[in-house]
Amino acid sequence: MKIGLRTIKTAIAAPIALMLANMLGLESATAAAIITVLSVTNTKRSTAKTAVNRVVSLTLATAIAALFFSLFGFTAFAFGLYLLLFIPLSVQMKIGEGISVSSVLITHYLASESLAPSLILNEYLLMIIGVGCALVANLYMPNTEKKIKEDQQVVEVMMKKLLSKMSDSLNQITSEEVLIEECQSLAQFIKQAQKRALQFEENRLWSPISYYFEYFAMRRLQVKNMSDMLQVLIQLDATESEAQELHELFDFTAETLAEDNDGQEILRKIEETYQRYREKELPENRQAFENRAMLFHLFQLFQDFIEIKAGFYRDMTR
Repeated sequence: MKIGLRTIKTAIAAPIALMLANMLGLESATAAAIITVLSVTNTKRSTAKTAVNRVVSLTLATAIAALFFSLFGFTAFAFGLYLLLFIPLSVQMKIGEGISVSSVLITHYLASESLAPSLILNEYLLMIIGVGCALVANLYMPNTEKKIKEDQQVVEVMMKKLLSKMSDSLNQITSEEVLIEECQSLAQFIKQAQKRALQFEENRLWSPISYYFEYFAMRRLQVKNMSDMLQVLIQLDATESEAQELHELFDFTAETLAEDNDGQEILRKIEETYQRYREKELPENRQAFENRAMLFHLFQLFQDFIEIKAGFYRDMTR
């Protein structure tokens, strides 16, 4: 049985919340522990958001409960009306995660048949202690940046290899099924790496930059583009001379692909190749025309592949 870090932090923070509530002599002190259990999330940012939303939720719940309890007394009917208004308002205000916790605290008013300021303060203190202990528990998060940088290196190595194999497939018989499987494996790896990057960004409370997440998003788009190129390669039947220019571009990209490459040199080479394509004589028969059309389509897809990276570089260096 594996016990995760979140479980350990919850097991420590919840009893502390209970002890603090008991030390302050709060009623229903166990609620503070339950709130802590429900508020410890996987990242600092999500825990902070949960804490703020739950305090806002309690404020809204208390106002609505005060309205209906004052009009209809501390009855089940009044509590039903409270839920009828509180739940849709919470959803609309995007604080739905606080519905259950706030409603449990509201039942304390119902059980005590009172909305005395001291009781309202009691509920706020329970909430503050609960979410506060969750926040403190999540101050420590392991630094996963080293792993993310390793993921970047793995992605770039895998992309280089796949580009080289795609280049080889232009001039010789290659198992397209193997290339497609490798492309799918690469896409799955990037997807998992992007999840780790998102978690890393979520643990940086004061940093609005999401570089690693955007980096892997860019690579996912490129791999999707590579998948489209592979579908064309499956159908392509071009001679070595016809495919030579793309072959050279693929090889050059495989050699120079890197995180800090802005793609401008490759784009210049693409423009030069475009110009040579325009100067070529028209195909003489239908088969040659179809091959030329597929080559040109492959060329356009490759240009999109490079422009995805160039656009990312521009956005990140502004």
